Amino acid sequence: MPNLFDPIDLGDLACPNRIVMAPLTRGRADRAGVHGPLAVEYYRQRADAGLIISEATGISREGLGWPYAPGLWSERQVEGWKPVTEAVHAAGGRIVAQLWHMGRLVHPDLGGGPPVSASATRGPHRLHTYEGKKDPVTARALTRDEIARVVGDYVHAAANAIRAGFDGVQVHGANGYLVDQFLRDSANHRDDDYGGSAENRMRFLREILLGIGGEIGMGRTGLRLSPIGEVNGVDDSAPEDTFTKVAAMLEEIGLPWLEMREPGDESSFVAAAHERVSPAMQEVFSGPIGLNSDLDRASGQALLDAGTADFIAFGRPFIANPDLVRRLREDAPLNAPDPATFYSRGAEGYVDYPQLEEAPAR
Repeated sequence: MPNLFDPIDLGDLACPNRIVMAPLTRGRADRAGVHGPLAVEYYRQRADAGLIISEATGISREGLGWPYAPGLWSERQVEGWKPVTEAVHAAGGRIVAQLWHMGRLVHPDLGGGPPVSASATRGPHRLHTYEGKKDPVTARALTRDEIARVVGDYVHAAANAIRAGFDGVQVHGANGYLVDQFLRDSANHRDDDYGGSAENRMRFLREILLGIGGEIGMGRTGLRLSPIGEVNGVDDSAPEDTFTKVAAMLEEIGLPWLEMREPGDESSFVAAAHERVSPAMQEVFSGPIGLNSDLDRASGQALLDAGTADFIAFGRPFIANPDLVRRLREDAPLNAPDPATFYSRGAEGYVDYPQLEEAPAR
């Protein structure tokens, strides 16, 4: 069986190891969603990852509900990302942009208008604004014409990602955001071609992937899912059935790789009691599958040994350990992340974690 340090091909990307940097929202862009020099250094430091999946990046003002998160809909945003991708490539790395629409989790105070979703619902949690969190707002159900427009927003952002120097994109279809609001039946109450059966609920995702694949090539397109457990109020009554059908659709359209959160019942970030559904998905999807959530070197390697995963995506360990690949290879101690600085605005907790040779693990 492969180990974490063996190469792997993810579509058109030849990755030197199976240690993937998971997408990590950090809130270091400006109010226009434009990155500056801090992000250049942050991503450059982590270029030893087999693949970097960028932080979730908005496809439109309508879809971006996280203050100081970056976007990929404007020319200024494209220009802000270019030094980041150039730095990663100069350090020998590869990076894809994660494309994000938050759906009903966007507060109108952020300037994108009323929130939209699969159905007229609202999430259970207070929503982010620049003035702090505010009460959730009931979303407006997207019309069929608006669905086509949002698909176009994804395609436009994917084309911008390639112009910005990214090696590809990953569609964010997880964690209770817009794609997930269509996929899982707790949030999708539609009675048209985009609701009801699993085949209908996955139609929106299928159109997004086909649109992006037609624009930049399916070989440069990936997907993130979170098939089990409630996240942001979104869950599914039959996740194995739903996501096995999704996996069969991904096989049919030729999606090359898939990354998923499958937390256990003791996860430190949104636990799930349901058993993994990835084994059933592997029966119908032949591409590499990566898993993420509360994994370390031993548990990640165990998933590779069992054939349950083909690569492992690490989140918080990459926040605190810019040289995570080296530390895992040498079985060295890890820096502990500081949650207080996960979403703060400056260099602290972002680019100042020490390399292995610089200081003892903190």
